[in-house]
Amino acid sequence: MPFSFELEAEDQASGARAGRFTTSHGEVLTPAFMPVGTAGSVKTLAPDDLTAASCDILLANTYHLLLRPGVGTVLRLGGLHRFMGWDGAILTDSGGFQVMSLTELNKVHEEGVEFRSHLDGSKHMLSPEEAIRAQDGIGTDIGMSLDHLVRLPAPPQDVRDAVSRTVRWAQRGLDERARLREQGRGGMALFGINQGGIDAGERARCFAKLGAMPFDGFALGGLWVGEGRSLGLEMVERDCAEFPRDKPRYLMGVGHPVDVVEAVARGVDMMDCVLPTRNARRGTVFIGSGRLVVRNAAYAHDERPLDPDCDCATCRKYTRAYLRHLFVSGELLGMRLASVHAVHHMVTLVRRARTAILAGRYAAFRTQFLEQFASGETLARVAS
Repeated sequence: MPFSFELEAEDQASGARAGRFTTSHGEVLTPAFMPVGTAGSVKTLAPDDLTAASCDILLANTYHLLLRPGVGTVLRLGGLHRFMGWDGAILTDSGGFQVMSLTELNKVHEEGVEFRSHLDGSKHMLSPEEAIRAQDGIGTDIGMSLDHLVRLPAPPQDVRDAVSRTVRWAQRGLDERARLREQGRGGMALFGINQGGIDAGERARCFAKLGAMPFDGFALGGLWVGEGRSLGLEMVERDCAEFPRDKPRYLMGVGHPVDVVEAVARGVDMMDCVLPTRNARRGTVFIGSGRLVVRNAAYAHDERPLDPDCDCATCRKYTRAYLRHLFVSGELLGMRLASVHAVHHMVTLVRRARTAILAGRYAAFRTQFLEQFASGETLARVAS
């Protein structure tokens, strides 16, 4: 089934959008939050847990799967969907972010990125073409073009060079997908990644080139890497004002509920982040009224669920007291139950946002959410 995107509604009082896109593994409603299954697994959770949370798309990591178990292994075993037992859609990143962030032993040049594995020190080359071939071999529904991410703060010339290289790599990636399609492969959708850090002019220059290329969607890259929420959202608003209305917009690496709600208000359709599930494994979960640090002694005898307004499997059956007991006892079940809630909470949040957009009341939804969340955060700080 070819990839297609339908924009269903735009909230007139904000930039929020509701839509849907189709893939060969089903339809995805937007706004969408994608749990991160780094190595083909959302840590502690089974695919059935994701389905129960109404999740229809997840993110897997090309870099990690490339190194272990290897693209060839995944391909021989029927592709990532079959390998991990997941029937929904999968988006894979290009691997470029992990190459830059997980190892100091990398060298960027025009051909690609040379790097040493963080697992065993073995040497590898990730080129724009290899990034496309790897994602095609994994069997992803949506792949990402290899981009050049620079660590901020960076000299202006480094940012300009990275933008220019990102554009050149984007065209090479598209050309490689075209070659694969001539061979009967390359069926995945492909998104280009806008770069430029917090330099509005460079981000505009990058998209002036990317926007002329036949990508199926566009991602906002190089943000939420320490620049601060206000500046990040400013860049999001600028990018989305340039992006076409008829293609999905993906903000990479964003998973705090406030950031999600604010990004949607500026026109973002898709987000992913390890934050909700990583925090959950450490005993902190997001609830409708902020954060809950379930490890705190204050919950030792608390018979309430994590979130009284949540209908996830964890909140329907278990108390805060029990979850706290699991965490302080070092029981792995605590991580699993908290992660079940974390995914359900984020998917439910974007579904509520979608409902508000379709009803033309996203601005009111946003205001109410932010007030409730801020109030809960204040109480959480007082309690701790």
